[in-house]
Amino acid sequence: MTRVAICGIAGRMGMRISHLALEADDLDVSGGVEYVGSPVIGKDVGEIIGHEKLGVHIVEDLETVIKSVDVVVAFTAPPDGTIEAAKVAGAAGVPMVIGSTGISPEQLETMTAALKDVACVFAPNFSVGVTALVKLVEEAARILGGDYDAEIVEAHHRFKTDAPSGTALALAEAAARGLDRNLQEVGVYGRHGDTGARTREEIGVHAVRAGDIVGEHTVMFGGIGETVQLVHRAQSRDTFAAGVVRAVRFAVQADAGMYDMHDVLGIK
Repeated sequence: MTRVAICGIAGRMGMRISHLALEADDLDVSGGVEYVGSPVIGKDVGEIIGHEKLGVHIVEDLETVIKSVDVVVAFTAPPDGTIEAAKVAGAAGVPMVIGSTGISPEQLETMTAALKDVACVFAPNFSVGVTALVKLVEEAARILGGDYDAEIVEAHHRFKTDAPSGTALALAEAAARGLDRNLQEVGVYGRHGDTGARTREEIGVHAVRAGDIVGEHTVMFGGIGETVQLVHRAQSRDTFAAGVVRAVRFAVQADAGMYDMHDVLGIK
């Protein structure tokens, strides 16, 4: 039985991951972590996620439970809690699965250094469908070439704090690879006012925040006389949580290193 600790357990993703982990025959939720001062600190994990009591109480410091778990899953917003969790898990030799987005380059450097001796699956999106979409976008960009304008539109619920989404950035990176471009040089994030005509090289990324949209991503390749679209729509967070469960099983058996969902699915 693989014992799992979840950082951000009272969040939308944390609760769904908990449910799917408890439904699995080979996983057990053995730790729950929330931010300092959270009203759920000290409460039973089962009580918070709408399950029968588990005898596992939510804590505000991963260090409290790290010795009794086999893997740490982190979905915290903002991502500061994930970075602190990485330091604790790395020092204890415990692998991680990380889905937090909005991580800055400096935080990414700190996180990577902290986890250098353990396995870590780090992905902006754990959906199997989105992972396939990233692969398809790169191939489509390569086939269509520079005569087609690449634009990405993503939509999420009103509570999401970072924009564009990590998934949209991953899709933009995929398009850039297929077109042999550097996203840092050609990425354009939203447009307003008299921006002038679109350049041939740029890749546009646009964010929508409304209601309770789980997640929608559309990649457009606009040519003269035709438009090609690749679309992914998530109807439930369970599609992401199911991917996390697969990543957990991968991480506990993998050698030290940074991995993503392409590694988990074997489609590198």
